[in-house]
Amino acid sequence: MRHMIEVLSLTDFRNHEMCRIKTHGRRNVIITGPNGAGKTAVLEAVSMLSGERGLRGAAMTDVARFGGVGSFSVFANLADDTEISVSFAGGDTNRRARIDGDSAPLSELARFMRIVWLTPREDRLFVEGAAERRSFFDRLATSFDAAHAGRTARLAKLMSERAYALKNGADARWLDALDVQIAGVAVAVAAARIQYAGELNYFLCRCAVSVVGMIEKMIIDGLSAGDAERGYLEYLRQNRELVGDKMMLDGPHKSDFGVFNKELNLPANLTSTGQQKTVLLDLILAHAKLVHTKTGYRPLILLDEAAAHLDANARANLFRELGAADAQVWATGLDAEIFRDVPNAVFVACQNGQISNILAPEN
Repeated sequence: MRHMIEVLSLTDFRNHEMCRIKTHGRRNVIITGPNGAGKTAVLEAVSMLSGERGLRGAAMTDVARFGGVGSFSVFANLADDTEISVSFAGGDTNRRARIDGDSAPLSELARFMRIVWLTPREDRLFVEGAAERRSFFDRLATSFDAAHAGRTARLAKLMSERAYALKNGADARWLDALDVQIAGVAVAVAAARIQYAGELNYFLCRCAVSVVGMIEKMIIDGLSAGDAERGYLEYLRQNRELVGDKMMLDGPHKSDFGVFNKELNLPANLTSTGQQKTVLLDLILAHAKLVHTKTGYRPLILLDEAAAHLDANARANLFRELGAADAQVWATGLDAEIFRDVPNAVFVACQNGQISNILAPEN
């Protein structure tokens, strides 16, 4: 697995002044320790190697170790001897990436690392609002299709510009130009979501994913991309009024994702917390298979408090599937004992920002 991390080094990251983790080529890295020991910080550091802001989305000044010099670095040596790093210098607003010692755009890191994660925040994904589900599935889709992040960011920017134009009484020509751009990007976003959901469902057994939205329905009902774009453009031109200071506008920025538990014959939001967690893990493992099959990448899966809400049988199923996953998995938990059956694992004990490796026998 050439994209697997062999060595991870952190400097002045959260509560870690300096730490080094060696994975010894194992597929599963289990990080255990008490609350506040720095377990999640390790996952957050790994998540930044994707070029994104990390699984907490925190300000970089908050990530730098309190009491340090206001900077941090995350360094990884991969299985193929590629070296990648992300660093932040105090007083600067930008992170910087390096690949094999040379400066590189953060976006270039996606050539080496496809990273997805689950944190306790996602445990309520199916009972929260649509915005949280859109963000979650768009992040997964981006790991599969790197251009998707650019499309969604572009759509949000254009929608903001349109709201500004309406508030300031822009003339019709300006709005016409904006609406043409919005319609094109909106259809591309919707089509990418439909494709991703369809591809993901191929690897899912116990659940199914659907995407619901104005443009998504047009495409699912058989309209070509061109016809959907023209239909949405006409809708935009007919809806140029503000209600208060807001655009009352439908589109991909309002779409939602649904997940159906086929074993229980219920939508995921109507199942128990443990069953919802199982479905989330199913989605992530299916995503890993999809990415590996379609791109050749073996992604990194980050599972914060991986076994939370799972009973003994669910944990056993999870660990069995982790062993078969086409991915390297980094998982955290309070108690190392419950992870004893995880195959091909290295254990990392975390205490007050201090790290120690324990190489478990292969099983």
